[in-house]
Amino acid sequence: MSDNQLSTLELIHKAAKAEFMEKGFKSASLRNIVKTAGVTTGAFYGYYASKEELFEALVGRQYDDFMSIYCKAQNEFADQPPQQQYENMSEISGECMNDMLVYAYSHLEEFKLILCCSEGTRFAGMIDQMVEIEISSTHKYQLTLKELGYPSPQLEPRLEHILVTGMFNAFFEMIIHEMPLEAAQRYLEELRTFYTAGWMKIMGQ
Repeated sequence: MSDNQLSTLELIHKAAKAEFMEKGFKSASLRNIVKTAGVTTGAFYGYYASKEELFEALVGRQYDDFMSIYCKAQNEFADQPPQQQYENMSEISGECMNDMLVYAYSHLEEFKLILCCSEGTRFAGMIDQMVEIEISSTHKYQLTLKELGYPSPQLEPRLEHILVTGMFNAFFEMIIHEMPLEAAQRYLEELRTFYTAGWMKIMGQ
């Protein structure tokens, strides 16, 4: 579709994605976006009140959907009976990570913006937010292990934070570098094998 076939809003979005991708949110210029889009400043403000609102429009739905996939899996796991949690933990974790990977790849441009260009927005804290959720869920699972009579040593908080952060950074590296999806899914399985073995060792399983 040529530019003269695009609506004003589509032109703004196209120009904004290019500007944010090149310069990041903080350094991106609304003036450049409007100029590249070939629209007036008044036309821009007819759609968005700020640069923040524009960035939200580009990636907000994808961010919220992605986090919903992650949180839903965590909640469904926690709702299972204790023995089923122990038996199904690896399978449920694998399905969740694959679902997130496939979703991110189906919205690759938006996730590149979130992961590489979102400093100064609420999206910049995505990994930190996921780390907090993961650590909280891990603590609940440790209580389940104790209830079942399995070893569940308490990890030193800083080490726990480093391990979980490393896991998510490894996951998102595949998206940042736009590896082919099939390769990324294969790497994901290998990452899961690596991290599962490490966690099992640390937790005395």
